[in-house]
Amino acid sequence: MNNKGRERTILKNLVSSYLYRDILAFSEIRKPEILDNLLLALALQVGNEVNYNELAGTIGINKITIQKYIDILEKGYIIFRLNSFSRNLRSEIKRNRKIYFYDNGIRNMIIGNFNPLKLRMDVGALWENFLISERKKQNIYKETFARMFFWRTKQQQEIDFVEERDGKIYGFEFKWKAKSKVRLSKTFIKTYNAETKVIDRNNFREFVLINDSGSFLE
Repeated sequence: MNNKGRERTILKNLVSSYLYRDILAFSEIRKPEILDNLLLALALQVGNEVNYNELAGTIGINKITIQKYIDILEKGYIIFRLNSFSRNLRSEIKRNRKIYFYDNGIRNMIIGNFNPLKLRMDVGALWENFLISERKKQNIYKETFARMFFWRTKQQQEIDFVEERDGKIYGFEFKWKAKSKVRLSKTFIKTYNAETKVIDRNNFREFVLINDSGSFLE
């Protein structure tokens, strides 16, 4: 690995030069401390639904400014949004979104945590962010034209990641530790005639890399 032992320094320089020079200059943001606070709030909420009104209250700015800053960060390929999937059920959450980082290293630098995984409380969030961000990159690179979502109902039924591809619906549940019995929502499977799979450390490569045939559920 190049620059072994200097990873933190390199990430720090990257965040400082790219976020606080290029993006701030390009977007003409006048208050970098707002960007600091917003990024920290988003980094701490990875894997959870994000409410713009709550963010605005936490940071002390209005909702429109939050939306503007998130749009700038998305155009700068720092973060991306995942909207909720909804087609048929009245009980589905329809307008919420989750926000992920394109790179876990950037997120770690923002929250100032580079501890080994065994000492961290956010392993699940890191794992989910890694899988979804790498899947997104591969979908873009391989031009699959897949649409990406998460799914939840008001009764707290959830699917971590939903992909709509070539008219077919796929659902994925992410687990850092493999479990023998993981039950995915029967409501989701039945309603959308969906194919589903649990992704853990034993099979994540097939999920991330997306083979050309698209048979990633076999």
